[in-house]
This record gives sequence, structure tokens and C-alpha cells, in this order.
Amino acid sequence: MNVKSVEKNGNKATIVVEIDKELMESGVQKAYMKARKSIMIPGFRKGKAPRKMIEAMYGAHVFYEDGLEEIFPEVYEFAVVKQDVKAVGRPSLEDMQISDEGIVTLTLSTDVYPEVTLGDYKGLEVEKAEVNISDEQVQAELDRMAQNVASTETVERAAEMGDTANIDFEGFDNGVPFNGGKGENFDLKLGSGSFVPGFEEQVVGMTAGEEKDIDITFPEDYHAELAGKPVVFHVKLNKVTATNVPEQDDEFAKDVSEFETLDELKNDIRSKAMENAQKQNDSIFEQACVEKAAENVTVDMPNALIEAELDNQMERFGYQLQMSGYSMEQYAKMMGGDMSTMRNAFRPAAEKQAKINVTLAKIVEVEGISVSDDDVAAEYEAMAKQYELEVEKVKSMVPAEEIKTSLETRKAVKVIVDSAVAVAPKAEETASEE
Repeated sequence: MNVKSVEKNGNKATIVVEIDKELMESGVQKAYMKARKSIMIPGFRKGKAPRKMIEAMYGAHVFYEDGLEEIFPEVYEFAVVKQDVKAVGRPSLEDMQISDEGIVTLTLSTDVYPEVTLGDYKGLEVEKAEVNISDEQVQAELDRMAQNVASTETVERAAEMGDTANIDFEGFDNGVPFNGGKGENFDLKLGSGSFVPGFEEQVVGMTAGEEKDIDITFPEDYHAELAGKPVVFHVKLNKVTATNVPEQDDEFAKDVSEFETLDELKNDIRSKAMENAQKQNDSIFEQACVEKAAENVTVDMPNALIEAELDNQMERFGYQLQMSGYSMEQYAKMMGGDMSTMRNAFRPAAEKQAKINVTLAKIVEVEGISVSDDDVAAEYEAMAKQYELEVEKVKSMVPAEEIKTSLETRKAVKVIVDSAVAVAPKAEETASEE
């Protein structure tokens, strides 16, 4: 092969390369061997037509594009990688000329990695909130723990707020039952707000075996068929179940934890909540630092990098949806759009992340950040432990180069965050009095 020219213009590069006849012939022959299985020529059995016969019928260069595909890895290595062209994505074929001697001249076009000019990325002043755990948060966790060990019993008294009422019900619109308005043996937690406003309040006071008509007017923002309509629910109360929540004292603490006193349990709840809140706060601060460093960067982002990041974000979101039993297409329809709408919705985040990616890569270069083989090995060990897999299995799933890039990126983030100055968030401006 012979590279005739490499022209760079902004985020684009155009490469003209000549491919030797012998190399091109090897690709064409491979393409022919794959294609002939499905080609039928009169007088020959399917898959047995000679190459020259096919070329005579369809053109001498019928296999050239597929042949180029066969040798493209070699072309890419010679014409792009060895020419120090930092291509983003796969180059596109702009033109292919074939000489009488069989020499192929290709014109390739590709987006290239952008020139990145760092701004300030050390000593950044970034807002960081102070972490506090309130008494109310501690009490909320205690209440949750108490509810988890609460007991229930059927009671022979009138239903009260907080009880669970087992009911049969049917709704009528002007005496006619309506769809979705009927249920049997339904457990309704009184006070939960799970039914139409006003319903649960009218069940309060009923006793087991009692039947009652409840007048309800649906909210104006309810679904169209019933919005704003007055209806009647015929309700029968089958039984009332009371929840017995234990008193929160030292005995309670012993029952639900390893602690002897309620105060010790409260202190543990506060400590763990503080630890979790601090981790979350540190993560928010870290992201804010990185985003600010990226904002200070000057770069003309090639669209190919943004599209690649957009593909990654869509793929990750798709995996999350699959775990919930949905496809991207189903979710898009639920949101009143299509895949194009979804992609457009993700684009701003992809643009921001793509700029962060090039910022961190430039910091890795400028700071001379490196990752040793021992670092990579340790990361493989950590991943194997986290996912409960054999190390060799993890290695087969995640390339070492990907691990190395990830570790370099983390070190770049650390450079930004360790030098950042945390400042108190600005007080929210209050509207001035008129």
C-alpha cells in the first residue's frame, strides 16, 4: 500500500491511499468465495458459477466493494493508524478508482479526535453542601423498623384510620356499573390515600358485615370517562385488621438490632445515615468539579464522538429497561414518542459527557498519568470479587485496555477533585418586595 496524501481540516481528515493489486485480489477472492454460495448462473449449479462468469455478467468489479471490506483492517492499520490519524469511528469511503493495471486508489474521509485546550482544572471553587442528619430522619427510620416488626390482628370494632379494611365494592354512574369500579376482598389501608379522595374517610366507622353507599365525586383531572362525575360506591366491609406497632424503647432496640438501648440504636442509625449521605454528597461534589473543568475547556467536538456517547447512554438505559421488563420501543411509546424522540432527549446529556470525556483524556496526557500492569491486575481482582466471578472470566469479558483507560480516567478525576476548593452553596435569592 502507498499513502498518497493526508489532509486535515478541523475535525475531518481525508486520506488517499493506493492498494496493491495483489492485496486487492486477495480481498476480492474472499468476497467471491462468500458470495458464490447464493449466486445462480444459467448452466451452473447454485454456488458453482466461476468467478469470471459472474464478473462477465455483472461487471469486472462486482466484488470490489465486498473485497475492500475483507481487507479493510489492513487498510485501516496502514492508512490511518500508522499515519497518526486519530480517527473517531469508522472512516467512510468517498471514492474508489481502479486503474487498468488493477491498482485501487481509495479516498477515505473520517472524523478525527479534536484538539483540546484545557482551561483551569486545578483549584476550582465548587459548591458543596454541608451534610446533616435531622432528628426527624432518625425517627422516620425508627418508624420504618417498627412497622416491619408490627403485628396484625382482626378486631371486632368500628374501622379507624390506620386500620386495614377488607372490602367488597362496586361503583355506579347514574345506577350503571362502570369499568374498573368493582373489587372483592380488597385490603384497603385507611389513610393511605390509595382510593379516590373522600372514599377512605367514609369507610371509617363501619363495622364488619356492614354495607353502605358512599357518594364520591371524581377529581377533574381523573381519566376522561369519569372526570368530575358524581358516582356511588356500594361497599361491604368484611373485616377490620388493626396493626399493633411496638413501643420504641430499649426492649424494641434489643428486638430489632444488636444494641441494648434505644439511644445506641439511634446513634447507629444517625451514623450510618451520615455515612451514606456523605458518600452521596462527595459524589455530587466530584461530578460538579469535573463538569466545571469541562466547561473551561476549548474544543470543537466532532459529531461522531457525541453520537458514540449517545449510543452508550441509550444502550445503558436499554439494559435498565430490560430489567424492568420493557423494551426501548415500548418505553418510547409510553412516553408518547418514538426512538428518534428518545435519542433527542438523551442528546444534551451525551454532549456534556462527551466533552467531559475529552477533558479527562487531555488531563491524562498533560499530567503524564500512567497505569501499571499491577494496577490493571488489582482492578481485575476487585471486579472478580464484586461480581463473584473468576478473574479469568472477567478478563475474557473486559479488555485490559478498557480497564487501563478507566483507571487513567479515575486518576484524572482525582487530580481535579483533590485540588478543588469546596465552598458553601449560595443562599437562594428571595424575590424582592414590590
